[in-house]
Amino acid sequence: MSLSRALLMGVLALGGATGAHGQNESADGADPSAVSVPTLRTTITQRHPADYYVLASRLFGHGEKDEAVFWFYAGQLRFRALNACHPEQASSGGAALLSALQSSVGQVMNEYIGGYPRRWAATIRQAIAWDETNPDGPETDEACADAVAEQRTGARDLSDRIERSPDEIRAQRTANGLPNFEEAD
Repeated sequence: MSLSRALLMGVLALGGATGAHGQNESADGADPSAVSVPTLRTTITQRHPADYYVLASRLFGHGEKDEAVFWFYAGQLRFRALNACHPEQASSGGAALLSALQSSVGQVMNEYIGGYPRRWAATIRQAIAWDETNPDGPETDEACADAVAEQRTGARDLSDRIERSPDEIRAQRTANGLPNFEEAD
């Protein structure tokens, strides 16, 4: 079973990606696994953050790994902001869905990008910049401004830690049997 198919089954098993208030419901209501990748890219801001994980998984499966990691982090940022802003949704399945996505898609993305610490940190910063310039969902809700800012700060902190610790990251990956890759200066 492909990663994107397993992901979709998980989303459906948890009752779909929309919350009680329809927050970030996909504009067209289309199953993200049935929508073309180009269409997902162009409609992503009208979709639930879980769809970002589907896009990331599909791109990764097509060998577009760096773009996949970007969409993974953009989706993670938006999903965490959504859950922080709407705790009633988080407690009714949003947190479980995010956890499942992080455990499945996140593991694949992080095992890949962790081999390139500088690229990893830069990709997280790119996802934050994209999120700031492509508002949707919680970002457009004034009441959610603090939750969104907190999630962006957390992502910046992660990027900074990665950037400060490339040798430690490489050593830990080696200890865990994961490959490290050369990065151009």
